[in-house]
Formats: sequence, C-alpha cells, structure tokens
Amino acid sequence: MFYREAGEFRTSYKDDSQTFPIAFDRWRYYAVLAIAFLVVPFVINDYWANAIFLPFLIYAIAAIGLNILTGYCGQVSLGTGGFMAVGAYACYKLMTGFPDVSIFFHVIGAGFITAGAGVLFGLPSLRIKGFYLAVATLAAQFFLVWLFNRVPWFYNYSASGQISAPERAVFGVPVTGPATEPWAAYLFCLVFVTALAWIARNLTRGSVGRKWMAIRDMDIAAEIIGVNPLTAKLSAFAVSSFFVGVAGALFFSVYLGAVEVGEAFGIQKSFLVLFMIIIGGLGSIFGSFAGAAFMVLMPVLLKNVLVGGLGWATDLAAHIEFLIVGGLIVTFLVAEPHGLAQLWRVAKEKLRLWPFPY
Repeated sequence: MFYREAGEFRTSYKDDSQTFPIAFDRWRYYAVLAIAFLVVPFVINDYWANAIFLPFLIYAIAAIGLNILTGYCGQVSLGTGGFMAVGAYACYKLMTGFPDVSIFFHVIGAGFITAGAGVLFGLPSLRIKGFYLAVATLAAQFFLVWLFNRVPWFYNYSASGQISAPERAVFGVPVTGPATEPWAAYLFCLVFVTALAWIARNLTRGSVGRKWMAIRDMDIAAEIIGVNPLTAKLSAFAVSSFFVGVAGALFFSVYLGAVEVGEAFGIQKSFLVLFMIIIGGLGSIFGSFAGAAFMVLMPVLLKNVLVGGLGWATDLAAHIEFLIVGGLIVTFLVAEPHGLAQLWRVAKEKLRLWPFPY
C-alpha cells in the first residue's frame, strides 16, 4: 500500500510534470544515488570495478547517447564504435598536448570534438533515412577505424600503433594510469554518468526532445507544423555523439588505459551498444541503464555459472551468450519493442493498482 498516489497533492505545473510524481519513486532515486556515492566506493575492489561497475557506467553513457539518436529522434546509427574511437583518440591527443589541464576537461573536450564529427557524418540524414542511413553510419564506422589506423599522428607515431593513457589525477587522486584505485576510477565515471543522465532527461522532456520525437514519429508532419528537420536531426547527432565521445574517452583513459582502435572500437562495439538499447528499451533513459546492466552482467553470470560452476568450456559459454542475446533481441522486437523499460513501467502500474484487477 506504500506505492500510491493517494495523498500526493500538487499545486503547480512544475510539481505535476516532475520526473518522479510518486514520493516512493523519488526517495528510491535518492537512495540509489546515496548508495552509489557513499557506500559503493568503500566496498568496491578491482574485480567489481573492472568486471561490472566501470563497464556498466561507461556503456550506460554510450547507450543513452545512441538512444537519443535512435530511440528519440528515429535516426538509425551503426557507427557508435567509430564515434567512441573519436572520443578516445581526441582525449589522448588532449592529454598529451595539454598535460597541465585536468583530465575532467579533456573528457569533456573529447565529447565536443566527437559532437563535431557526429554533425559531419549526420549530414546525410537530411536526405536519406532508414536502411540507407544505417549504411551511411556503418560506412562512417569503417572509415573512422581506418583513419585512426592509417594516420600515425593520431597515435603520436607510436611503433605499436596503440595509444596509452598518461597518469592524470583529480584533486591529487590518480584516475588514470596503473596507480589508480578502483574507487577513484568508479567515482570519476559515476560523476559523468549522473550529470549526463540528468542532462539527457531534461533535454528529452523539453522542447528539444519534443522536436526529436516529432521527427521520429513523422518527419513530414513535423516539418509542416514548424519543426526544422535540419536543426532537429543535426542537434540529435551532435548530442548523441557528445555522449558517445565521452563514453569513448572514459573507456580508453579510465577503464582500459591502452587501446588499439580495431580491437577496442570495431563494428562489434557498435552492435553491442545497439543491442543494449533494443533490449533495454528505445526512447527511454532508464532503458539505456537497464540494457547496459543486462549486457554487462549476463556474460559475468554465464561465466561464473557455466564455466566456474558447471565446468563448461569457455567458448561454449560464449556461444550460449550469443544465442541468448539473439533470442532476446528477436523476442523484444516482436513481443515488446519498448524492452525492459516497458516491462518495468507495466510492473509499476500493476503495483499502483494492486490488489484491484483494473
């Protein structure tokens, strides 16, 4: 009986349109933030940071970025891995070119550079859409990986072709490099996730988000009622690429530390983030988090259960993972296109009406 709207009195439009209209949801949100900031850093270790928390936080940012473009604006993109590579290499060049500037600003700067690249490759969306736009962004994926492989300036003429993150600190605490503590890397990524999720939520609920959704639902009708397709589509590409670029910068500098573009940001990375938003739910910020959590936790769970518990071969467990992901994608596309986010919404609605059947 605690999950009810009875007694929830609102006297302004601001209160009526808030993200969490039910008090229980608001307190649950504050409790999750409090645990994430005040409890997890004191209990986290290397395994939990590298296997679960850091990948989840970074992929959540990338999934939110792709969801803004695909879920809210309806522009299909298969170039997420390439744009993550832009963010990674931009962060690397900024870190090596401006060593006295905080890594915090390097990550943000990498996001803005990736936003510019996203606008450039988003220009075809003004003339093409659907399958043809997906092919165009797929071409951007392969072109960007080829570019970073073929131009030595991007990796500072390193003989190995790899880029390695120099050691950088925030308030005297290392957040990149081998001396980084798990809690420091976790908190650094968590700050970006919290800020970017808040920005994405406000953008999608405002006039910009309504323009994106109008373009998604019917671009011709949206143009008739005054929505400019040029600014709406390119702004979606810019914002989405900014998020993906920040994710790529964090993936390189904080999580991996050293990357080779073909291995870390290949086409499989683009499909991985796309699977996250399909399973989690298109057009949902919560769905981005749910999809990222599922795609990060499922391999860990299968490895612990099938390999560690039952003694199966590692390659067999990896193949079963592919079968599960493929089956879930088909199931969600057919039975529930809005993914885990819609299942969560339906569960909350039933809980609000329980024990009544209507």
